Amino acid sequence: MEKKKKVGFNIIKNDPTDGHKGFGQGALSLEHMSPVIVDVEEGSAHIDIGAMHARSAVEKGIKFLKVKEEVPDAKLYWLVWVTVDRNEEGPYYAGVAACEMTINRDIRRGYKSLPEHVNRMDKSLKRHIIVRDMDDKSKGILREFLISHNADFWARSSEELKNGLFVG
Repeated sequence: MEKKKKVGFNIIKNDPTDGHKGFGQGALSLEHMSPVIVDVEEGSAHIDIGAMHARSAVEKGIKFLKVKEEVPDAKLYWLVWVTVDRNEEGPYYAGVAACEMTINRDIRRGYKSLPEHVNRMDKSLKRHIIVRDMDDKSKGILREFLISHNADFWARSSEELKNGLFVG
């Protein structure tokens, strides 16, 4: 019996159809997405492309558990999937979706929900804004990072994003 060829998740750089409407249509491109790591304790944020494959600097050497309570005295991080798109005015932050991650470096253990990380990545690609789970300090750090990274992108971004990251 001949095995059926499985269609996997395609990560492609350019237009998958390139003029035709056949195989590969509808595949997602991660070309305009960047993972941003928010370090709440340090009050900083930075882009870490390694997070695309769960290999960011903060994740390296850590065994992730499925139960948050099994990681005592953990440091809070947010992995934020940021997708940039372009409208008639220019590029803007189109999709922003945050996922919680806690890490205790001393015991080399951490907590994150892999299904949540994958779903939030997908939501960001689909231009959703999901920052409601973040605390005010984390929102402020992310807001300042996005503005300092590119103020023009921020100015063109949706009111939903600006209101979602507003800390008052």
